[in-house]
Amino acid sequence: MRVPSILGLLCLTQISIAQMSGNKSNVLSSVDKHQKELIQLSDQVWSFAELAMKETNSAKVLADYAEKQGFRVKRGVAAIPTAFVAEYGSGRPIIGILGEFDALPGLSQKTEPVRAELQPGGNGHGCGHNMFGAGSLGAAVAVKELIASGKLKGTIRFYGTPAEEDRAGKVYMAREGLFSDLDVCLDWHPDAEIRANMQSSQAVIDHEIIFKGKSAHAAFDPWNGRSALDAAQLFTDGINYLREHVRPSVRMHYVFKDAGKVPNVIPESASVWLWIRDSKRSGVKAVEERMRDIAKGAALMAGVDYEIKLNSGLYELLVNEAGATALQKNLELLGGISYTPEELAFAEKIMKEYGAPYKGMDAKVKPLEKTNPDPAGGSTDVGDVSYIVPEITLMAPTAPAEAPWHSWVVVACGGMSIGHKGMLYAAKALGLTMVDLFENEKLRTDIRKEFEARKGNEVWKAQLPDGPPNLD
Repeated sequence: MRVPSILGLLCLTQISIAQMSGNKSNVLSSVDKHQKELIQLSDQVWSFAELAMKETNSAKVLADYAEKQGFRVKRGVAAIPTAFVAEYGSGRPIIGILGEFDALPGLSQKTEPVRAELQPGGNGHGCGHNMFGAGSLGAAVAVKELIASGKLKGTIRFYGTPAEEDRAGKVYMAREGLFSDLDVCLDWHPDAEIRANMQSSQAVIDHEIIFKGKSAHAAFDPWNGRSALDAAQLFTDGINYLREHVRPSVRMHYVFKDAGKVPNVIPESASVWLWIRDSKRSGVKAVEERMRDIAKGAALMAGVDYEIKLNSGLYELLVNEAGATALQKNLELLGGISYTPEELAFAEKIMKEYGAPYKGMDAKVKPLEKTNPDPAGGSTDVGDVSYIVPEITLMAPTAPAEAPWHSWVVVACGGMSIGHKGMLYAAKALGLTMVDLFENEKLRTDIRKEFEARKGNEVWKAQLPDGPPNLD
């Protein structure tokens, strides 16, 4: 057995190695065998740095690699050119694993510990999704090889899921029923520590509020005009007054998308892009109803028409303790991650350059947490998947402790060995956990029972506009 990997990745003990089944040791060997290819995939996606619904090259290299490894690949699913599904095997159980690959605007960065744009004004993987897709695919390949050799029975399915940062790609895929037949689904996310996730996310609803008035000369005959901008400003004033009367868990944030063109013309159109979040979808819905009243009132005050356009909405993440516990056991078998002096020096310098205190690389496995009823800020379309099928989520370190997410720091670390190590660790941890899910019917049953109990009577419904996704 080839343990540890050639990167000196894991802090495996002799006890943990002895506790691993043959199938699990094969997972480790597979990731080691393919690690150069997985790093190349991650670096390719990192260099493409493509935004939501535009990940043409990123999706292609991942789908091509899956096809080369023997997966049956369906491209362009859910009317999204960059969404795909790669499957191997037949029959049950059907275990899914998610892979993201979209970048963020304005975060272009070289793999250097100082701020240095790779392309001026370009995009960057400030959330580490270049590693997400490649790492998950590495786990899927390891399991596929076990199925191909007859050591596991069932179906492994990798989902290439675009547009997580914007446009809610997984929700469109879910609306097409692409997750509905899974027994269990897994995912991971780049982070600053190692943990089996037991924390939810925030539900969110995304609207554009559009006001339509009548233009006029702002000096000669303003009385003939009806300012859409007046309505937009009255609307945001109303939203800001509402902040005193919502629960502490609520977040509301907006930008003006259209506010007129020149000062001497009464704006006939204006629009506000607004997100409302809360720890539960029910909380979001209550605030959304107030928002609709505010929009109506603003339009009445300004004497204009209005429209509220739904862009998308996301459910909060439904945690699964039985699944997280199974993942936790495999994390403890793997142990932490070791780093070279050069990597630690890189981490220290980049945090100091950013202006944040350096607290090292958090390379130890965290104990399993209790779920906080008020989750930290942030939303994900994985939440919608978690209301359709039991979801298990891993967090693995690809940046220094307390690194600022959605920043150039994460971009730089994600394109070099610190990020590579976290990605390969995730591939191994998820692969080991999938072995448990294939081999242990009782585990799958326990996970499903908890899922049904937590979901209760909630019936998942896609919060999307009618028709195909907007690809612009």
